[in-house]
Amino acid sequence: MRTPYYLIDKSRLLPNLEKIAWLRENSGAKSLLALKCFATWSVFDLMSDYMDGTTSSSLYEVRLGKEKFAGETHAYSVAYADHEIAEVLEHSDKIIFNSIGQLQKFADASQGHIRGLRVNPGVSTSEFDLADPARPFSRLGEHDPAEIAQVADQISGLMFHNNCENDDFDRFDEMLTLIEDRFGAVIAKMDWISLGGGIHFTGEGYPLDRLAARLKSFATTYGVQVYLEPGEAAITGAATLEVTVLDTMHNGKNLAIVDSSIEAHMLDLIIYREPAKIAPNTGDHEWMICGKSCLAGDIFGEFRFDAPLKAGDRLSFQDAAGYTMVKKNWFNGVKMPSIAIRELDGTVRLVRDFDYDDFAAALS
Repeated sequence: MRTPYYLIDKSRLLPNLEKIAWLRENSGAKSLLALKCFATWSVFDLMSDYMDGTTSSSLYEVRLGKEKFAGETHAYSVAYADHEIAEVLEHSDKIIFNSIGQLQKFADASQGHIRGLRVNPGVSTSEFDLADPARPFSRLGEHDPAEIAQVADQISGLMFHNNCENDDFDRFDEMLTLIEDRFGAVIAKMDWISLGGGIHFTGEGYPLDRLAARLKSFATTYGVQVYLEPGEAAITGAATLEVTVLDTMHNGKNLAIVDSSIEAHMLDLIIYREPAKIAPNTGDHEWMICGKSCLAGDIFGEFRFDAPLKAGDRLSFQDAAGYTMVKKNWFNGVKMPSIAIRELDGTVRLVRDFDYDDFAAALS
C-alpha cells in the first residue's frame, strides 16, 4: 500500500474497548465516544459493541454520530447558530447547551427534548493554557451555582468536562469532590451527569477498580446516570502513521525527509510541541525525521535506529489515532494520508484514499 496512510489496528483498539465495557459493567457509567478526537466511522461497527453512543462538538459531528454509531447521540456545541438548531435536535437524543443564554434562546425550539447544561467547575488537569477549559475568562460552561439553580427546572442533566489527559485517579477524585462540594445541591436535582472526557482510564496501571467504585458511589449518592466521554482513552495506541523516507541530508545532524507532514497530518505535535513516537527508538544512529512541507519547523522528532536511514525506508509513527484524522488538512497540497484498517484476522483493507479531486473540491 502506498504511503502515507493511517493504519488502524482493531487488535490494538480492542483492549481499550474491553476496559471501557468492564468499567460500564462495574460502575454503571455509560461511555460515549468523543468524536472531536476520533471520528473514523469505518471502525464504529466494532466500537459500538462496547460503547453506548457518541458525543459531539458541532452539527456535523452530531449527524455523523446519529448516522454511523449505534446508541445514544449527545449534542454539544460552544454555540449553536439559528440555522443549525433544528437539524441538531433532529439528530440527537440529548442536547447540552454551553450557556444559560443559549438554553433560553432555544427554549421553545428544544421543548420536549432532553436538555442539559455545561458547567465549568473552575479546576482542571490541563498542563496547557491552550487546552485548559478552566483558564481565566473561559467561555466553556456556566460557573455560578446560584445561576444554574435558577434554570434547573429547564434541564435534566449537567456536563462537566475539566479533565485533560488525566492519568492520576487521585487527582480525578479530588476534583470530583470539589465539584460535589460546589455543585452538589443542583446535581441532586438532575437525572444524569456527564463527567466528560480526558480521563486516561485505559492506560496501563490505571486503577480501574477504584474509578468504578467512585463513579458508582457518585451515581448512588445523587441518583443520577453517569456518562463518560472518552476520546483518547478509547483509541490510544490503536493506529500508526505509515510513511516512507524520500531523501536524506546532513546539516550538523542526520536529516531524513518523509512523505508526510506534522503540520498537515499530526497537527497536535506542533500545537503542543511534542515529538512523534517511534518504537523501539533504539540503536546507534540518530536521525531527525522531517516532514515534506515548506514549514521550517515541520519536524516529527529525533529518533534512534539500528542503521543509517536511506530513501525508500519505511517508518511507523505510533499512537496516531487521536486528533490526527479529524485535523488533517491540505497545507502545501501535500497528499492526505489514506486510511486503512487491519481487521482482527490480520487482513488489511483500504477504506479511504484522497487525491487531487479532494484537494480541489476543498477549495473554490
